[in-house]
Amino acid sequence: MKITNFLVLSFLLFAFTATSIFPRAVHAEAVIDAFGDEVRTGGRYIIAAASNDFAVTSSRIICNSDVFLSPMSNGLPVIFSPVVESNDSVIHEDSNLNVDFDAATCRMAGVSTMWKIEMRPTARGFVVTTGGVAGLNRFKITKYEGAHNLYQLSYCPISEPICECSCVPLGKVVNRLAPSTVPFPVVFVPSDRASKIEYKMM
Repeated sequence: MKITNFLVLSFLLFAFTATSIFPRAVHAEAVIDAFGDEVRTGGRYIIAAASNDFAVTSSRIICNSDVFLSPMSNGLPVIFSPVVESNDSVIHEDSNLNVDFDAATCRMAGVSTMWKIEMRPTARGFVVTTGGVAGLNRFKITKYEGAHNLYQLSYCPISEPICECSCVPLGKVVNRLAPSTVPFPVVFVPSDRASKIEYKMM
């Protein structure tokens, strides 16, 4: 229990510190994909590193899996949806979002593929995993500083045991997506066009 409390307190301290280092976007501009089109609610996208060497995916089991980073060819599509329902079908920067892996077999089995943050004692900290609940596990997309159409992902805690506090940047921690002081730039590639693009750091 002491270790658990220490890790939670460490996460909260990290969250407050991260706010001053990575400020939120001021204008809610549309998020743009790797082809220059607006990212849409319900669309299927591969979240890929701008360096074109890895993409966000899950384990082979997919259901009840942590979020891993693997070669681009193994990327698993995600679907973005706003926490607050809107008639606007465009995903905007700095909006609270639900993120789901597009895995029909899991949905048919009643298993949530929605992202959330969970503590992993074996990993000595928090990681992004699946099994989340809509509205309680909020993520944001913000512009990556100094780059055109490159973005960074953040987690915005609201549910227990973390409480509601500032958004925390996500980065590559070993081979997992996890809270990090070093966020990495990503692009969003429509899954049906993932094989047609080469992108570089801008």
